[in-house]
Amino acid sequence: MTEWMPKPNPSVDLRTLALSPEEGFVLSRLDGATPARNLPALTGLPPERLRIILSRLVTQGALLPTPASSPARPATSPPVASEPQRRAPPAAIEPEADLPVLDLTPLDAAPEADLPPQDAASAPAAATDAEDEPEVALGNYRQLFELRLHPLPEDQRIAHAHAAEDPVLSALCFDPVPAVIKAVLENARTGLPHARLVARYHRNPVGLEALCARAAFAADTGVRRWLVRNPQLPASLFRRLWSARRLMELHKVGNDRDVPESTRRAAREVLRQRFASGPAEEKVELILNTEGRALAALIGLPVDGKTASLLCGRTYRSPMLIQNIARWSAAPPALIAHLLKQEAVRRQPPLRLLLTRHPNAPADAKRGGA
Repeated sequence: MTEWMPKPNPSVDLRTLALSPEEGFVLSRLDGATPARNLPALTGLPPERLRIILSRLVTQGALLPTPASSPARPATSPPVASEPQRRAPPAAIEPEADLPVLDLTPLDAAPEADLPPQDAASAPAAATDAEDEPEVALGNYRQLFELRLHPLPEDQRIAHAHAAEDPVLSALCFDPVPAVIKAVLENARTGLPHARLVARYHRNPVGLEALCARAAFAADTGVRRWLVRNPQLPASLFRRLWSARRLMELHKVGNDRDVPESTRRAAREVLRQRFASGPAEEKVELILNTEGRALAALIGLPVDGKTASLLCGRTYRSPMLIQNIARWSAAPPALIAHLLKQEAVRRQPPLRLLLTRHPNAPADAKRGGA
């Protein structure tokens, strides 16, 4: 039988592909005449890693497809599709035993050879809040789920989820059934990258509740970022998770156009509740950092003496901030009097006029303004 010699696809513009540096390196070493079994010595990469890289290159179109004359899989490999009567009980199911795979036999391919890797998931401790899977990897995971996992019965997907490794574990994060998501979360290999996938793509409140029941996941910035953008996030769950967050964070959620309106409304409600009883330092931070824009959502909410004192201890130069405070009906009298003394107000009569018309402006300022 003919040995497989990976050949670059001449009809594909490599500049249009999202190749990693490692994939680009391997591709640069392929001349179309070198057998796959010789590539470990040529590239210095282990056979297991090469199987994954070559499979991804084929999937993305950078390499010509595996020829139909490729040797058959070794007898030690599990069958491509087990018959129902020969399948082991759910607890003993191998995560990828029933999944067809790309045959890279010259490299002694394992069953998961053509499945996309997820390096971040294999080292969750090294993941940062800003990390997310590239769109190419997400597309591969979704395709794997839709084509190979979704057709399986629910109980088999649950069994897979309990014992799966990547990339199957990441693909199962796209499952719409909460029971499968709960099984994914019970898998010892599940880390923050998987939790972020569930927060981003799962569309059932029951599954999202299960995700947030894990404190380490619920506290992750990446998980929170995707949760608030998930249209199925229950308002009750949002209030429970965000009721103790900083006022500035609640303001950002309430004004983020990528967040569904139901969640934005819940964020504004929590913001008002927190502003009424929250720390004075956070109130000052919110007012100053938004140049007073946040005050439009706080109509009718007065501030305590400490907040007023902190606001009066600052110099104001921003016309926008001064205007917004002047339009804030609950602005304390001491703050209005303080603003009237600012250089920026003395130089701009329109600002002074706004302040003198405020209900809490000092009486002498009102007479002077008139």
